[in-house]
Amino acid sequence: MRPARYDIVALPGDGTGPEVVREGLKVLSALAENGPAPWSVREFPGGAQYYARTGREWEPEAEAAARAADAILLGAVGWPGVTLPNGDIAGAALVLGLRQSLDLYANVRPCRLYPGVRHRISGTFREVWSPTNVDFVIVRENTEDLYAPLRGRLRRGDATELTVDTRVITRKGAERVIRYAFELARRRRRVKADGRRKVTCVDKSNVMEGCRFFREVYDDVARAYPDVERDYAYVDAFAQWMVRDPEQYDVVVATNMMGDILTDLASVLQGGMGFAAGGNVGDGHGMFEPVHGSAPKYAGQGRVNPFATFFAVEMLLRWLGERHGDERLTSQADRLEAALARVLASGNARTYDQGGSLSTSEVGDRVADAVRAEGR
Repeated sequence: MRPARYDIVALPGDGTGPEVVREGLKVLSALAENGPAPWSVREFPGGAQYYARTGREWEPEAEAAARAADAILLGAVGWPGVTLPNGDIAGAALVLGLRQSLDLYANVRPCRLYPGVRHRISGTFREVWSPTNVDFVIVRENTEDLYAPLRGRLRRGDATELTVDTRVITRKGAERVIRYAFELARRRRRVKADGRRKVTCVDKSNVMEGCRFFREVYDDVARAYPDVERDYAYVDAFAQWMVRDPEQYDVVVATNMMGDILTDLASVLQGGMGFAAGGNVGDGHGMFEPVHGSAPKYAGQGRVNPFATFFAVEMLLRWLGERHGDERLTSQADRLEAALARVLASGNARTYDQGGSLSTSEVGDRVADAVRAEGR
């Protein structure tokens, strides 16, 4: 049975995180104006700057609320010079900690270029590509690989002589994220021009044993999806094919480290990190975020592009709606996506990274107004 009301926890975090989350919540409020919203939002501080002030990454009540929430909206974490005693970035509990403790095994990164958005592939603004050829999703494994906490240093005296980062690829980790990618390919609203759905396995199986195993598991899982085309690419070749011919891709699945690098490269195709949103999802929990980080050099200036946060909100609502079969949320996600597309196509809501001069809050106001117009 679907909940009568969904509990959303907002963790603004560090740097520009609070600025963009503020605009995301503004848009959520605009969505709720045409009737009682089936959600409530609770906001909690935390992150590196909070750690610098208090000696804690977040409060116990914030952690408990995040673990119990129906969905989480995260801003950003990290601040220069602020680390934990073990050398890790302060605020990691809000990202890496929740990924592990909530088992958010799939990192989902859509890459779509909307009309009106500029990109810088050649070093200058171009408006050549469109959703007809830049519209794919990278699904990255999110809990293991080189990011598994199996690492260390060998010190003799004050000198570090050896460092070790151990790569871990498990059958469970590979199988479930690959299955997620195939299921996503089946339900994605965008279908390739030839009408076929496809999942591309990206690895380095010509060299690395873990990648050979990942590809073996991919083939095992793919047998259950005869309606979805199989595709394979070595990661180095894929990097240039993705930039040269993005229209050939639908859903892409990759290991953690390779997926992390590829998704940031893919953001260039959609206009930059200011448009890149990500979902960290598991079987029971979901956390959604703009992936541009805390951007300390721009913090407090009101200049950062909030569209990635708006797309994160849209992903959050759609994920909740699909998970619970709740049309109230999927229809609001559709409404928000339509408003975002309309504002972007107009070309009059550009921040500095798009050659414009609007502030973060001014863009938020224009999107909120478009959301209201979509609801009339």
